[in-house]
Amino acid sequence: MSSIFTKIIAGDLPSYKIHEDDLTIAILALDQVNPGHVIVIPKQEINHWFDVPAEAYTRVGLNAQKIAKAIQKVTGCPRVGTLVAGFEVPHYHLHLIPAWSIPDLDFKRAKRLPENEMLSLKEKIIQALD
Repeated sequence: MSSIFTKIIAGDLPSYKIHEDDLTIAILALDQVNPGHVIVIPKQEINHWFDVPAEAYTRVGLNAQKIAKAIQKVTGCPRVGTLVAGFEVPHYHLHLIPAWSIPDLDFKRAKRLPENEMLSLKEKIIQALD
């Protein structure tokens, strides 16, 4: 069965797309731990991070670096935390979470933001990438 990310990659589900290339896609997390929370995902559906082919894994990391700099610019956070958990969706993905302290990385903080806030975050992060 396809993961929710595979359905987003295929265009079957909508997303707030930040970046896409031949191997990866980056989207705003629907449940934002902090505003600016982005997920970078390889297009190939692989459950465990240690099974992702090297080229796709490297691309996730390189794109995450660029996007994290944009997130930091937009949010003013001192750090962009990264997290790989893999429990909620069986498709490797790297969370990029703006953070001011360790508790800012707690997924219990996650909440849905209004559409206008999500669209604004998306546009600001994309502009900061340029």
